[in-house]
Amino acid sequence: MVLGIVRTPWNPTATSFRPRAPNDRSNRTCRKRVAYRAAHASATNGFYNVDKVEQLKKLLSAPGIQQGPCAHDALSAKLIERGGFSMAFMSGFCVSGARLAEPDAGMISYGEMVDAGKLICDSTSIPIIGDGDTGYGNAMNVKRTVQGYARAGFAGILIEDQVAPKACGHTRNRKVVSRGEALSRVRAAADARDEGAGILIAARTDSRSACSLEEALWRVQAFRDEGADVVFIDALQSREEMEAFCKAAPFIPKMANMLEGGGSTPLLSPRELEEMGFKLVAYPLSLLGVSMRAMETALDDLKRGVVPTSPALPTFPEMQEVLGFPEYYAEEARYAVRTEDAVAADVVSGDLLATSTQSIEPELLEPEGYGGAQSRGSSLRRGLWLRLTVTNSDGVVQLDTRFPADFLGGLAGRAGTFTNFLPQVAGLDLDALLKDVPLSNVDWDSNKPQELIDVMRGGQRIQVSIDQGSGWRF
Repeated sequence: MVLGIVRTPWNPTATSFRPRAPNDRSNRTCRKRVAYRAAHASATNGFYNVDKVEQLKKLLSAPGIQQGPCAHDALSAKLIERGGFSMAFMSGFCVSGARLAEPDAGMISYGEMVDAGKLICDSTSIPIIGDGDTGYGNAMNVKRTVQGYARAGFAGILIEDQVAPKACGHTRNRKVVSRGEALSRVRAAADARDEGAGILIAARTDSRSACSLEEALWRVQAFRDEGADVVFIDALQSREEMEAFCKAAPFIPKMANMLEGGGSTPLLSPRELEEMGFKLVAYPLSLLGVSMRAMETALDDLKRGVVPTSPALPTFPEMQEVLGFPEYYAEEARYAVRTEDAVAADVVSGDLLATSTQSIEPELLEPEGYGGAQSRGSSLRRGLWLRLTVTNSDGVVQLDTRFPADFLGGLAGRAGTFTNFLPQVAGLDLDALLKDVPLSNVDWDSNKPQELIDVMRGGQRIQVSIDQGSGWRF
């Protein structure tokens, strides 16, 4: 007797077992409705990442076993792909630990897992199987969970038969729901897949630790018959049990869990697992575990005044390379405005933008210059527009803007300066530089901009000229 339900003896020679529904007619009606929804979803292409799902299907059908380290955030997922792995898992244990610093005991919510999963899936091009726990409720919640994980970009989802609140399968006091409720979860997940979610369903049972090996074997056979794409018994306790699992569930991919650091299941090599009949193997704690230990070591060193160095600490350029700075810079360069094709932009902020839309009355300037005895006042600047261009050493224009010349004088006496608005020229006193410009030596030509300042500062070329679009005349 298991949970008040009469056990059906497990037949090791049987290739499948499907429990008969209490009302077979009702069951057929339900399946017709599911078939209709599936046809409709197929016509609308569903809402899942087709490429990643197809990648996962190809991996499951290809020779060899697939190793999947478990990610807990976007960076760990990116490192898994950089490490040469073809697929990965998102671990509920690790996400709960990394995001909440809480135990994997039902503390983390569906919304938090989907949010973490989207970041993980967006950071990599390899297929990810996400930990969907119990589906976060009844069968209808399971369907919503599968749909949400599909939208987040997962290629597959793990659904298990624990009671709520669930916990890590290798911890104590594991309990599972009845056979009927367990099958209902898998059936709902498979229906959600067929109705448009599209991602693969990995059905997990924790009944080995909660009940017995016999019960676990019964359940994985039933999960297969309910439409699961992958089956998984967590916390198997010996090689013999692992072999029995592979023999009991032929013709379907089987998953092993190599819990590092002291789990219930023997740690076997990928080759040994493949020879037994496993297709997928998860390594749930490697990345989070070594990260925890590395951070503790670094903190101990810092407390003693020792800064971590190589090889424990990558160089700053190495960190930038992992995080994608070179790719970012390469793409950024595609949109940079260079000197030879720069387009004058009316880019001003705050009061400058409002001023630039007003009609400016041109002012006749005398050639004495800004420093002349009779032309020092700000009245000579009214109606005059200046153009400021800042170019880096690669010839890329970092700033190209125009502004009224009298704006410089208008900032005099304020707490801030002109460079508060334009940080690219921070510390440069444009007002003082302009006062020293000898305008008497300028060969005025209304057909081209008149350059007033051209200086190098901090590897940048700073140019100020009278803007020919301002309507000035001499």
